[in-house]
Amino acid sequence: MQHVTVPQDRIGVLIGSGGETMREIEDRADVRLDIDSEDGSVGIETVGDPLAAMDAPDIVKAIGRGFKPEAALSLLESDMRRFDLIDLSEQTRNRNDLQRQKGRIIGEDGRTRELMEQLSGADVVVYGSTVGIIGEPEEVDVVRRAVGMILDGAPHGSVYSFLERKHNQMKQGWDVRKQT
Repeated sequence: MQHVTVPQDRIGVLIGSGGETMREIEDRADVRLDIDSEDGSVGIETVGDPLAAMDAPDIVKAIGRGFKPEAALSLLESDMRRFDLIDLSEQTRNRNDLQRQKGRIIGEDGRTRELMEQLSGADVVVYGSTVGIIGEPEEVDVVRRAVGMILDGAPHGSVYSFLERKHNQMKQGWDVRKQT
C-alpha cells in the first residue's frame, strides 16, 4: 500500500460529490483509496491490474495540488502522460519573493498560465508553493523551461515568444508524424 498526503482543502475534491470522484479513480486505476479526512492521508491499495494502479498516486497527488479530477485522470489515457511538480519554495528567497514569482507565473488575469497551457498543450496549475504540470513529456518540458525563464527574471514577452516557437515546432512535428 502506498500513502499520499493531500491538503485539507482538497479532500472534498478528491472524494467528489457523493464519493463520485473517489469511485471513478478506484474503478479506472484498479485501486482502493482509504482517505483520512482528518489528516489528509490517502492509502492507495492495488486491487487489480498493477500497471493501471501505477498512475493512482500521481492522480491523487495531482488533485491534491489543485488539478481538476478530469485533468488528473487524463494520466490514465496514455503511457506517456506524466505529472510533474515544480517546488517554487526551493527557488525563491522568502515569502514575498514566492508571492511575486507566483504572480509572474500566473500573469495578469491568469494570462501567462493560460498561454502556457494553450501553447504547450499541457495542463498547468499554480497552487500553494508549487506549479503542477500534466502532459506529454515534450509539453511538460516546454512548461518547465517557460517557468524557469520566468523565475530567472525573463520578460514575459520573451517567454511568450519561446512558447510560440515551441508550439510551432511541436505542431510541425505532429504534422510530420501524421504523414508517415
